Amino acid sequence: MHMIGRRKLLRHMALILGTAPVIGIAKAAAGPVVQVYKSPTCGCCSKWVDHMSAAGFDVEATNVSDVNVYKKEHGVPGQLYACHTALVEGYVVEGHVPAEDVIRMLEQKPDIAGIAVPGMPLGSPGMEVPNPVRYETLSFDRNGNIEVFAVHEP
Repeated sequence: MHMIGRRKLLRHMALILGTAPVIGIAKAAAGPVVQVYKSPTCGCCSKWVDHMSAAGFDVEATNVSDVNVYKKEHGVPGQLYACHTALVEGYVVEGHVPAEDVIRMLEQKPDIAGIAVPGMPLGSPGMEVPNPVRYETLSFDRNGNIEVFAVHEP
């Protein structure tokens, strides 16, 4: 039986899987990168990060002392502020937005700046409770226009 080295085996596996050759440990292809800016002490933000990771996103969470800096820098309207701000493929994702809404936005590529779930509605991802409430995911553009993107019923 012909034996091949570990590196050569990994290169062959990468080619078979349709990825570029790798040296070292092969990693499964991840979904889009979501860069999250959050407070280091926010437990619900960490739960939202877990929600997005479970949905297949490659999440990079950065703990910051002032999340509002990122909200302002990326044009999130004040009335849409929530506890964390994320960036994915040129869009802003503000607050506890369900992964399904982020996926829909990335598939449809609407002409908006981003989507948001203002505040911290009970029942949204990261805010799971026994008695969830109805909440909306809102879209916003660079001109301050806000529209309903999705409605989430308990």
